[in-house]
Amino acid sequence: MEEIQFEILPTALLNDYLQQVNKSVSANFENLKDSELSADTFSFYTSVSAVFSSKIEGADIELDSFIKHKKWGVKFLPDHTQKIDDLYEAYQFAQNNALTADAIKQAHILLTQHILQKVYRGKIRTGNMFVTTADGKIEYVACPPNLVKPELDKLYNDIAVLLGAELSFEETLFFASLIHLVFVKIHPFDDGNGRTARLLEKWFLAQKLEDKAWFIQSEKFYYDHHQTYYNNIRVMGLEYELLDYGKAMPFLLMLAQSIS
Repeated sequence: MEEIQFEILPTALLNDYLQQVNKSVSANFENLKDSELSADTFSFYTSVSAVFSSKIEGADIELDSFIKHKKWGVKFLPDHTQKIDDLYEAYQFAQNNALTADAIKQAHILLTQHILQKVYRGKIRTGNMFVTTADGKIEYVACPPNLVKPELDKLYNDIAVLLGAELSFEETLFFASLIHLVFVKIHPFDDGNGRTARLLEKWFLAQKLEDKAWFIQSEKFYYDHHQTYYNNIRVMGLEYELLDYGKAMPFLLMLAQSIS
């Protein structure tokens, strides 16, 4: 990879990552292909992404039910499918648009149609953000409000540079995972941050590796290992300004593991 001066992305683990990532991942990626269930008006793997990314956030829906709804028009109560429909639409939008700051904003507007009031969709948060456990304990204090936009701008600038850089397959996986992680840690929106981060990871991959990237079942892998996923996110520390990205390797390897 060419020498790049990043504004926010921490790259100290890159060389170790390249040594640790399974060498079979590239071949496995090349063998990915679309499902026979997909059709002109329906994408199986977009359904997988939308369902399992939503399930990570607590959605109570099974993939089979959503496929019946999306492909064959089976009617469910709106509350059962609306948020997943919105996320499916955001993935479709990403599949047809270049990855830019404005496009990420639009994707967030789409995926939060039934999560946030209109005034908050696509808008950078202005209040403090605390991620809490199920029993109400604070497990993470996100980026302070006055730093959110500057930090997010740095991330978007780094993404723009990476999109124009020559990266190996393994380097692309590394930076996709790192973008996912840094976005989550900034936590720029009032809600929908996890869904947006997982979409952003896949979107970056597709921009660098083309459409086959949309067939990766990373969201399902994260859901199937969701306790590990959350543990790997939280291990870097409680407060944004004290995060230790030297502990990020277990998280960074999860994307590659989803292709193994």
